[in-house]
Amino acid sequence: MGKKLRRLGLIALLVVVPLSAVIWIALLESEVGMARDITAEGTEPYDVASLPAEVIEDALARAAELVGMSRDRLEEAAEQLLALYVQASNSDVLIFFNSGGWGWNSLKETPGWNSILDGMRSHLGELGYKSVVVNYVRTSRSWRGCIKEFFEAALGYPQKAKDLAHQVEFLLEHLSDLKVIIAGESSGTVITAKTKDILRDDPRVFSVQTGTPFWFRPSPDQDARTLLMNSNGESIDTFSYGNFPEMIWATVKGWFGVASPRETPGDVLKWLRAPGHHYAWDYPGVASAVREFLEVHFGRRG
Repeated sequence: MGKKLRRLGLIALLVVVPLSAVIWIALLESEVGMARDITAEGTEPYDVASLPAEVIEDALARAAELVGMSRDRLEEAAEQLLALYVQASNSDVLIFFNSGGWGWNSLKETPGWNSILDGMRSHLGELGYKSVVVNYVRTSRSWRGCIKEFFEAALGYPQKAKDLAHQVEFLLEHLSDLKVIIAGESSGTVITAKTKDILRDDPRVFSVQTGTPFWFRPSPDQDARTLLMNSNGESIDTFSYGNFPEMIWATVKGWFGVASPRETPGDVLKWLRAPGHHYAWDYPGVASAVREFLEVHFGRRG
């Protein structure tokens, strides 16, 4: 018995130590979300020298707080902040979008929400506002990125939400007329809600969220500047309400190709079907809710 226990202990040691080392290495270096797929009219290159000196100095200072003093990472983060500043300075509203899943999807990989963003920009245009959309990629496509995302999500995005809030604060500090909408879907609603909570005292910050995960409950004191939808107007989101029997049954039917055409689409990580966990502009419940939200909080410009 003693030999067996020692053998099991040795095996456990050989597994736990390397695994712990891998996790430690992955978490050692911070990972800051990056703005990708910037969608705006008239996007043009800019000359850094033409920007206000205080903006450049602040971008460098905030970049150092975000990524440290590593020269390559510092330059990349500062360039990102300045690029965001340039795009936002030519707009009235900036929309940060946080995708679901691991948080690295492009807008092309998120067609439902891409249509919502198009609808939001179009309606804002009708109300008299110029807008820009930023796809906020919070995770790199790597094993390190997956480990960081897993632990951040498990803890409720304490660092990633703070990093995103830091970038929003940079823009709002230098652009007094700018308004920001932090948007997100599925797991992306968690970092969206946490970031909005950090910035809750700034009346220029708004939030639009769809399909909150069943394991996350937003703060009960969410203000009116947040629009949360856990139904697309046609059906309740099974993922948001943790309806696992229906999700499993829909997945099995999908495997055998016997799903009813009447079943609403939706999936989690592209393999687990979740009826109702799908949001797009052509759902009446989505378009009408977003339009009303924008009209209430932004209004029509004279």
